[in-house]
Amino acid sequence: MHPLPFSGGPAYASIFWATYLLWIVLETIGSRTKRSGDPTKARDRSSFRLIMALLWLAVGSAFALSFILPQATILWHRAVVFFVGIALMLAGLAFRFYAMSLLGRFFTYDVAVHAGQTVIEAGPYRYIRHPSYTGALLTLVGLGLALGNWAALLALLVCMGAAYAYRISVEEAALLAALGDPYKQYIRRTRRLVPFLF
Repeated sequence: MHPLPFSGGPAYASIFWATYLLWIVLETIGSRTKRSGDPTKARDRSSFRLIMALLWLAVGSAFALSFILPQATILWHRAVVFFVGIALMLAGLAFRFYAMSLLGRFFTYDVAVHAGQTVIEAGPYRYIRHPSYTGALLTLVGLGLALGNWAALLALLVCMGAAYAYRISVEEAALLAALGDPYKQYIRRTRRLVPFLF
């Protein structure tokens, strides 16, 4: 028994693939247009490459597992789980790109520090330091639920949790070195990904 996107009829398949392609297209455009472009600014330590490698591993594994481990299919109200997954994918995308827009030119897909960069505390940045990663992880949770498979969901979260844990350590080290005490104070009063939790 395969997950809903592949067995729920053409309407489910259309909704799933349209949402999936929207995510891929937006991220591809962002990764090509929002790069530092200046190796003297880059402090990435290969974190962007790691994110991309683990993302494709995660997505490939998720699709494969949804087929080869049907025993991990989410059986509880499958239609509800599917549409919750789609809603989370769209909400995660919206939240991620909103966070990116708040940083403006300071947001890049690779870790870089720009001249005149300051600590931004607008919107979700008032509570969490990496809302774009929160949005990305929310999108991945949605993808796992839309695929309707616990193993797929676990593969997505394990791979990308590891990727973002490394990226956050690299990014925060670069920002601490560049921005100093203002960023240190900002770290003390905010969480990384979830307000008031972690």
